[in-house]
Amino acid sequence: MAQVNGETETTETVVRRLRDGMAGGVLSFPLTSFHDDGSLDPDGFRTHVAARIATAPGAAFPACGTGEFFSLDEDEYRTVVTIAVEEAAGRVPVVAGVGYGWAQAARFARIAEEAGADALLVLPHYLVAAPQDGLVAQLEQLAARTRLPLIAYQRGQVAFTASSLKRIAAIPGVIGLKDGHSDLDRLQRLTLAAPEGFLFFNGASTAEIQARAYATVGVPAYSSAVHAFAPEIANAFFTALTDGDDKTIERLLRDFYVPLVELRDRVPGYAVSLVKAAARLRGQPVGPVRAPLTDPSAVDLAELTTLLTTGLDLVGAAL
Repeated sequence: MAQVNGETETTETVVRRLRDGMAGGVLSFPLTSFHDDGSLDPDGFRTHVAARIATAPGAAFPACGTGEFFSLDEDEYRTVVTIAVEEAAGRVPVVAGVGYGWAQAARFARIAEEAGADALLVLPHYLVAAPQDGLVAQLEQLAARTRLPLIAYQRGQVAFTASSLKRIAAIPGVIGLKDGHSDLDRLQRLTLAAPEGFLFFNGASTAEIQARAYATVGVPAYSSAVHAFAPEIANAFFTALTDGDDKTIERLLRDFYVPLVELRDRVPGYAVSLVKAAARLRGQPVGPVRAPLTDPSAVDLAELTTLLTTGLDLVGAAL
């Protein structure tokens, strides 16, 4: 595990730091920078992740879905996580993504551990559907092979029942769950089944859209893709949500977030591609997406530019 103030963290310390961070800011998922030829751009990533951390997110999650984990080889992954840890410098927790089957996830987990990450986000496994016993076993196998705490991510073919949630929460080192299904009935059952202190957060695409709804079932913390390109907007929304400022929330939702989701839903993969394009519009050196994702069309990029300008105007910032 990482060291904070010269001392190696315990799982309890990581949980406390994450809980404190989740209460104080959005969870940031930095983009992975590539050169125009598709090769990794470490300097660009360092600039990008340093700028994200400077805006005081609750935690940084490098090499996850928004960071195109699926397209990184192991050497690139090591570079990305190492840079994130260096730039965080203990100021915020660093939670690295791992994925595929448990055997490959364990390889990435070892790299993240060596790089100094605080915890791991276990991305949904590749391709196959699996029964509940298998979903639990996946986490058991990975937890047995890393010292880092694990946050499970349910999305796509991964969806835990309340009884399975109790089982994964009992696995040493499993500390939380990120939800990407937005099934609030199921999520309420999971939160009620969880032991005290188990972490939950909203991981829906453009999570701000459903932030108020998630909070009603006891899950106020959320990840923010918008933070990757417009922390001014993301932080203004978080502040409004924390303060119960419904007027500001609804203005941002109506004039920025909902149109962004409508644009995102036009093309598969735009959940990442639009975020990267918006970051480039702000001067962030993140480069293009890697195949099989594609960058936005000229028409969609023009619409994104107008929308981003509108969103920044709403919070008193400029493109």
